[in-house]
Amino acid sequence: MPPEHYFSAEPAANFKPRKIEVDLVGKRVSVTTAGSIFSPEHLDTGTAVLLEHLDENPAARNILDIGCGWGPISLALAMKNPSATVWAVDVNQRALELTELNARNLGLSNVRVATPEDVPAEIEFDEIWSNPPIRVGKDVLHSILKTWLPRLSMGADALLVVQKNLGADSLLRWLQDEFESHESSRVDTAKGFRVLQVIRKI
Repeated sequence: MPPEHYFSAEPAANFKPRKIEVDLVGKRVSVTTAGSIFSPEHLDTGTAVLLEHLDENPAARNILDIGCGWGPISLALAMKNPSATVWAVDVNQRALELTELNARNLGLSNVRVATPEDVPAEIEFDEIWSNPPIRVGKDVLHSILKTWLPRLSMGADALLVVQKNLGADSLLRWLQDEFESHESSRVDTAKGFRVLQVIRKI
């Protein structure tokens, strides 16, 4: 799918919802997806690799999912962290509507969907998770990361999953150069994907 389709604010294609079944935090659940969003037919492999690192963090108050799509990361985080507020952020209105619908259908009241500009500026995040939109290009991707990574609370970390052959290693080098107040490293490689960790140190 061309990147502008799932990275557009208002998808032009007709809304045709469909039901799929996926495994999230060890549970088989039914969710609603549709065209013109990222990976509408199944749980993306990279997202599945990222979710293998999911762990319960009772201390987390605010968690961010950058580029939520139909919501797999946000839903999993909300299921594992019921006392936290999970901010599901996307520029695609259809993605936000689907994430909100899926959270409601799964009884998850702790998911807040929002466009980037609608997230209150004063909020810092105890965790950031993302399967970022690599195909939008380096300039846009770097702008997204420069917007959100500085909003990690002290000692908090972000986990990003990036396909190895789509520039995961070069992105890690950029993170190490760009964010001197953060510690960036590769923590996993699986199924052609890298999982990158960025920890705020200062």
